[in-house]
Amino acid sequence: MRVLVIGAGIGGLCLAQGLLRAGIDVRIYEREASVDSRYQGFRIGLGGPGLAGLLECLPPRLHPLLEASTGELSGERRVVDHRLAELARLDPMHGGMATDRHVLRHLLLSGLGERIEFGKRLVEYTELADGTVRAVFADGSTAEGDLLVGADGVGSPVRRQLLPHAEVATVGGGGVLGRTPLTERFAALVPGYGTLVRGPEANILLGKMDFRRPPHLAAAELAPDVVLPQTGSYLRWAMLLPDNTRLVAGDWAATRDVLLELLDGWHPDLVELVRHSDVVNSSPLTIGYAKPVPHWGTRPVTLLGDAVHVMPPSGGQGANTAFRDAALLCRMLTAVHRGEAELLPAVERYEREMLDYGFAAVADSVAKLPTFAAR
Repeated sequence: MRVLVIGAGIGGLCLAQGLLRAGIDVRIYEREASVDSRYQGFRIGLGGPGLAGLLECLPPRLHPLLEASTGELSGERRVVDHRLAELARLDPMHGGMATDRHVLRHLLLSGLGERIEFGKRLVEYTELADGTVRAVFADGSTAEGDLLVGADGVGSPVRRQLLPHAEVATVGGGGVLGRTPLTERFAALVPGYGTLVRGPEANILLGKMDFRRPPHLAAAELAPDVVLPQTGSYLRWAMLLPDNTRLVAGDWAATRDVLLELLDGWHPDLVELVRHSDVVNSSPLTIGYAKPVPHWGTRPVTLLGDAVHVMPPSGGQGANTAFRDAALLCRMLTAVHRGEAELLPAVERYEREMLDYGFAAVADSVAKLPTFAAR
């Protein structure tokens, strides 16, 4: 059995790692020219079924490196005003880990070697008479397999062809995702799990990415064949903006000036946090979510992660759900590989279970939006 994975985000790579461990022939095709082609690095929280799914797929030899190259995700959750006066303290969170998406993506590339090809933009797929599927890429090349998995994110070409009527709704207002190098001053803004700042016109969500060890040094000691980025600890912040905010696309300096105007009169630590933001790793943020879709009738093509159940940013719920998808689909396909199940019934079982918990997670994320939305 050969599985074609379209998209080399963390969900698709997690699936590929699990399939490789099971002895299944897997090939990954990514439209970007390289793993570093565009900004994809920010903090996400891992826990529950998502973390369990990641550990299930990731080779055990890399578990210590995952632990070393992440950070603590626990403690109190505070709500403060724009002058940092405490408004509320929520129940503490425990048992998860904070990770940087870009670092994690590099870790998940480990061992895939020639199984992954970059610069492969999918144009379409064709279901063949023998029950297999052919992927057609923009460069004229093709690939054939027994199953094609769309793990290609919010704008998924696989979803557009498989489910042309599926909708992704955009939430008004939008926001900005920022990253600022971690200093003692900024670390004090997040003494525990996270901090929500409620301001007169905008809200800011703060989360700390404080690596236990520098990722590249941890890799050099624990898994010398793995190359991780030299990413330093930082404070991740997301500013949710009023509907009438106008940002300058592609110009972070201009966008930052707009934000600093909004922060006039805020606590100096918050103002300086935005002022010292990382130009390369900060950008406007479109907030959207997928509307539920019924089961579409199983074919040799399926979907995973944001390609099917994209959800608003919620501290990593999207990533955790994608890892849960990957582990579930891997289990189903491993049973097929072992001769314990037929392919299409196994894929259908995956799809029906994934749709249930996936869109429940979307609904949960959407329900939480008013708590964080700008006034």
